[in-house]
Amino acid sequence: MNYKILENGVVRELTDEEQAIKENEIADHISKGFDRSLKILREKRNNLLLETDYLALSDNTMSEEMTNYRQELRDITEGLTTVEDVEAVTFPTKP
Repeated sequence: MNYKILENGVVRELTDEEQAIKENEIADHISKGFDRSLKILREKRNNLLLETDYLALSDNTMSEEMTNYRQELRDITEGLTTVEDVEAVTFPTKP
C-alpha cells in the first residue's frame, strides 16, 4: 500500500524509505496487541478516505456508491474487540 501524508496542506506519497519505515512500524505494532492493531487499521482507513476526500467538497456531487463506500470505511472499526477481529476486517471495494 502506498501511504500518503499531509504536510503543510499538501498531500504527498511517502518516499520509499518512509514507506519502509511505515511498514516496519506497522509490523511491530501488529505484534503488540489490540490497541496498536486498531491504530493501524484506522491509519489504513484514513488513507483510503483521504484518497476520496476531494469528492466530498461542496462543489461536487458524490454518487450514492461513493457515499456508501466512505460510510462503510468510517464504520469499519465498530464492534471490534480483539486483534483477531481487526485482522479479519475486509475493506470495502472502492467504486
